[in-house]
Amino acid sequence: MNKKWECYPKNEELAKQIAEKYQISEMIAEILINRKVDLDQIEQFLNPTRHDFHDPFFMPDMEKAVSRILEAMEKKEKIVIYGDYDVDGITSITVLKKFFADRGISVDSYIPNRLEEGYGLNKEAIDTLKDYDLMITVDCGISGIEEIDYAVSLGIDVVVTDHHEPTEVLPKALAVVDAKRKDNQYPFNQLAGVGVCFKLIQAISLKMGLPDKEYLKYLDIVCVGTISDIVPLVDENRVIAKLGLKLVSQTKNIGLRCLLESIGYKKVDSTSISFGVAPRINACGRMGFEKEALRLFLTDSVEEAREIAKRLNQYNQERQTAEKKIFEEAVQMIETSEKDKAGIILGSPNWHHGVIGIVSSKVTDLYFKPSVLVCFEGEEGKGSGRSIPGFDLHHALTECSSHLTKFGGHSMAVGVTIQKSEFEDFKEEFENFLQNSNIRDIIPIVYIDEEVSLKEIDLETVKQIQLLEPFGEANKMPLFLFRNLKIHSIRTLSEGKHLKLTLKEDQVIVEAIGFNMGELASTYTIEDYVDVVGTLEVNRFNGNEQIQINVKEIRKSYEK
Repeated sequence: MNKKWECYPKNEELAKQIAEKYQISEMIAEILINRKVDLDQIEQFLNPTRHDFHDPFFMPDMEKAVSRILEAMEKKEKIVIYGDYDVDGITSITVLKKFFADRGISVDSYIPNRLEEGYGLNKEAIDTLKDYDLMITVDCGISGIEEIDYAVSLGIDVVVTDHHEPTEVLPKALAVVDAKRKDNQYPFNQLAGVGVCFKLIQAISLKMGLPDKEYLKYLDIVCVGTISDIVPLVDENRVIAKLGLKLVSQTKNIGLRCLLESIGYKKVDSTSISFGVAPRINACGRMGFEKEALRLFLTDSVEEAREIAKRLNQYNQERQTAEKKIFEEAVQMIETSEKDKAGIILGSPNWHHGVIGIVSSKVTDLYFKPSVLVCFEGEEGKGSGRSIPGFDLHHALTECSSHLTKFGGHSMAVGVTIQKSEFEDFKEEFENFLQNSNIRDIIPIVYIDEEVSLKEIDLETVKQIQLLEPFGEANKMPLFLFRNLKIHSIRTLSEGKHLKLTLKEDQVIVEAIGFNMGELASTYTIEDYVDVVGTLEVNRFNGNEQIQINVKEIRKSYEK
């Protein structure tokens, strides 16, 4: 697939000023400019502290929420937390339950089963909660208009904490704490659900006159949920992630510690959370064992934590097996009959609908086309879709909704329900819509931070990149372009899966690794000249440190 490589414009004068002021390299300064970090925010970006958290009472309805919760605590009323089954929801419930427990208050929780109940509030679940005085929703509730009306009719007071987009009408809860509300005055509206919960316990702590440590001590769990939910790691999310990762590395949460030990990561960073912890917690919900993840974070028993961690690893392996099978079947279907279409719509009765969203994402990445994968159970199908930058998939479904039972989501990710009898008509209508859109004109762009030569980089400069961690949404690992490098050696690793190179510029030789790029070993040979886009990292082996390029893109050079 042809991709456009595009370097950010350089601002050498400003970069020099920033480098001198903050004692960093001009390369790091250029990256800060590329990330659009305001000049007066650079110190906070590089060295955030607990004093950088915003006042929680600027958030809509926070005062009302805190007052009602304090009343319930004082009267020892029955409280239940209703949360989602993904990492954001599980960590949100964990933080609230632990905070209440530390105040001597026992609260219950409810997590819907993904396979049987789906996401969010449902009336059948609320029926089982009718004896509670107060229900606090976490990571859900903003769109549960009918369900909250029903809860109120049963005599349950409801406090909503959420971070999703509200509809035109807000739920009739006692308080709706969501910074995405139109009347919001909070300075940052991109918190994860667990971030909103953190602001809630911060507000309660302030009202109760508790020391800061009584809410700050949960930042390890808040950090895990924030990084896992792929919210932009800027502003308050960056403060949560940066401070939280320090706590994660020495966490007192037995379950989190045992899970990290079972995964075996040597360094605790955003990568170990995103690719180690998050998939295992999410696998519980995807495979129908959502309560296991919550028990892991709440247990005080090392033995129990290790047993649960072992099961989480097993669920993750089952998830990976199911995902691999579906992906292979999907690719075969595409190559057989769908390859020339502008979009990809696939359906099968044999797919696990807990993992098809992940497969849809992989299909979209592989073909650079929007995709929707549907799992049929009887006459009804449930599916997930993913889009490409520049194409609004939710809008497309709105225009093609006549054959859908229901759908929801946003521009980049959707969920659908469809009758089997309507599936082929939906495929045709969707493809017709795409044919009349600009989708074939959309070219994937690789945004590159800076073009550099091997001679310009050294270990100290590469180590300074760590100042920009944690990396994630809105703060990706910096990408660098190296032109006209000569392949000094080339081979594959892990039975042909990965590509291993040494690259030479004049007399400078650097190691390079291309994960999952092993098939390119037959495209290039020693003495070829290549242009490479990749991240820079320090490879530590046997006590030695050397620079390594983690290759993301490679192509033959036009210049020799």
